[in-house]
Amino acid sequence: MIEVSYREEGVAAAASSVAGRLVADGVPARLAGGDPTLWGEDAEAVAAVRLGWLTLPRTSRELLPELGKLVERARAEGLTNVVLVGMGGSSLAPEVICQTADVPLTVLDTTDPAQVRRALDDLLESTVVVVASKSGSTVETDCHLRIYEQIFTEAGIAPADRIVVVTDHGSPLEQRAIDGGYHLVLAVPDVGGRYSALSAFGLVPSALAGADVERLLDDAEEVLPLLSQDVGNPGLDLGAALGGAALAGRDKLVLEDQLSGINGLPDWIEQLVAESTGKQGRGILPIVNADPNHTHDELIVAIESDDGAVRVDGPLGGQFLVWEYATAVAGLLLEIDPFDQPNVAESKENTAALLALPDLPLGAPTLVDGPVEVYGAVRSHDLPGVLAELLKAIPHDGYLTVMAYLDRLAAFDAPMPEGADFEQMTDAWMMADAATLRALLAIRTNRPVTFGWGPRFLHSTGQYHKGGPQNGVFLQITGAVTDDVAVPGQPYTLGRLQLAQALGDLASLETRGRPAVRLHLTDRATGVAHLLAAAQEV
Repeated sequence: MIEVSYREEGVAAAASSVAGRLVADGVPARLAGGDPTLWGEDAEAVAAVRLGWLTLPRTSRELLPELGKLVERARAEGLTNVVLVGMGGSSLAPEVICQTADVPLTVLDTTDPAQVRRALDDLLESTVVVVASKSGSTVETDCHLRIYEQIFTEAGIAPADRIVVVTDHGSPLEQRAIDGGYHLVLAVPDVGGRYSALSAFGLVPSALAGADVERLLDDAEEVLPLLSQDVGNPGLDLGAALGGAALAGRDKLVLEDQLSGINGLPDWIEQLVAESTGKQGRGILPIVNADPNHTHDELIVAIESDDGAVRVDGPLGGQFLVWEYATAVAGLLLEIDPFDQPNVAESKENTAALLALPDLPLGAPTLVDGPVEVYGAVRSHDLPGVLAELLKAIPHDGYLTVMAYLDRLAAFDAPMPEGADFEQMTDAWMMADAATLRALLAIRTNRPVTFGWGPRFLHSTGQYHKGGPQNGVFLQITGAVTDDVAVPGQPYTLGRLQLAQALGDLASLETRGRPAVRLHLTDRATGVAHLLAAAQEV
């Protein structure tokens, strides 16, 4: 069972105040009953076809017999290497489910050639690929499917024996699965991507990887009766805390899970909250893998520990459902529609326009510091100065975000010192990992610093960056590609697509007048090392 408790009087008071208003309006029972009118007339049409997640703990049980047969067949054929091809809501929940269950799952939510090539070269003879896309037109997923179709065929393996498709009825991917003879699982249509953890999108790859998805549904179903209650309703308690704190100016949500047995839940919460609330100049900014600064606008929520102002306890299935409910409540309090994503299409359209050009418009760097080229309006003459400039540009209520269009697993390929122990290996990995930049910059400011791997974050915090409060400062990192991957049937490679996605998103950010700088690593390994060294000089 899920329990939400307040560890701070100010949060308890703010939550109590807004919860009282919500109860007076009958919100708990109306939300649990799937009332689409809650978020106003403008949001009603979208909400009417996006509330199916409320009953998934029961309705998804219809999938269990089919999943049992699918798993049995895969095991009989020795298909133990499960690769999930999907973006955002199609991959983040299965990643958490499998990490928590300690079962292996390779998630391909990237256009980085090196990261994709690593997956392609790994255990192809025992690989089953789950291709997941609600719309059926996600560009990254389409590329990965094309590549796997070709590599299976070249290896003498029938793609129809190795590919499982999860999509909505009527999508282009459904027809493609039918034409290709792939195993097809249709998801329920009235569930948005980021609310789909307990749907076929979460369950199919997780079951194939070996997770106990029936137990996941059991844990979620235990929570269902509580969600219509005015008292003792964990979804209402958490939503009132999130929304009440945001209304009081505490709109930076620091997620703490170091003591939790659930592995990676903040990454899933980040997409759910950021993409659901970041619009119309409002929103709640989740901060993952960061030590809190304890500033005036932070709310620390801890998973299974007392380290936050709010504590959330309980198993993963219940956590999924309660956070979804709470996010819908927070959207109501912020007076936004938690089910649309009006700004996500901007970067996609920019990317498509760039790919249609003969050459990408790279421009000339403002300065070059070793293996790092700097693009953007900067006054500094070296890389430490550029980083310092960006930190100074953060408003008193703002944040800095680092967006790295690189291989997020590259650090694990870094050479280790001979005879290195675990601590030395960890240090070596960190100093080869671009994500370490977040921590190095965070200790040099009292403002939040977030980090996202591109294009993964475009399906997550990308909506918040463009639709939320316009107080962000943006540092983008791209890198030279030395071993590209062709996309069968398309006029571009993965490397070209990755760079076009970066440039397209940067253009979208720049139109909002916020500080934005791109750093291009002419050599990735030495570039990351040089960048981290520069951050330590700031």
